[in-house]
Amino acid sequence: MESPVEKLTLVLVDDHAVVRSALKVLLESEPDLEVVAEAGTADDAIRYVGGHKPDVLVLDLNMPGRPSLEAIPDIQAASPETKIVILTMRNEPAFARQALRAGVTGYVLKEAADTELVLAVRRAAAGDTYLQPSLYQHLADKDRAEGRTGRTLSDREVEVMRLIALGHTNAEIADQLFLSVRTVESHRASIQKKLDLGSRAELVRYALDQGLISA
Repeated sequence: MESPVEKLTLVLVDDHAVVRSALKVLLESEPDLEVVAEAGTADDAIRYVGGHKPDVLVLDLNMPGRPSLEAIPDIQAASPETKIVILTMRNEPAFARQALRAGVTGYVLKEAADTELVLAVRRAAAGDTYLQPSLYQHLADKDRAEGRTGRTLSDREVEVMRLIALGHTNAEIADQLFLSVRTVESHRASIQKKLDLGSRAELVRYALDQGLISA
């Protein structure tokens, strides 16, 4: 007899019932994902997250009433272990930066939910930051145009750090930069040693503060 699949629990928050319904179908089509509650406001999100302690909260950025970003500290207080993935129509880099600084783990545009949301949820549950690749490219292009670089990192380390901060695995970074996985691992170790940073969360905060993935 096969053992049951251990599921990641989710709370889904969007002020449009039709959108919630479609997202629930999308998420629960995966055997390891389960939506345990739905809500339509940020205040309800706090209550349901506190009651269910889900692995991941999928949160719409723009809803009537209390702003979602303003509610994040209360959401985190209600369930510190719950990871937050923002799902929004707002594709301005400034909003992504603000959300990451507020403590969210993922940022996905609604237009790409069918291809990006499940991946973002799984990455978030694993503790990895996920920013939709198309939005990352926008940030990276703007950074290059403005000549932004880290003060203590080589150009290659800056590129590697951007990708690390945005949740890419070593293998994905190797593919994008045409490097070997071992070389990426070496760059990563060098970055962490130079900056005295241990976790991905610390790398994300540094990258934001230094303008490496800023608006």
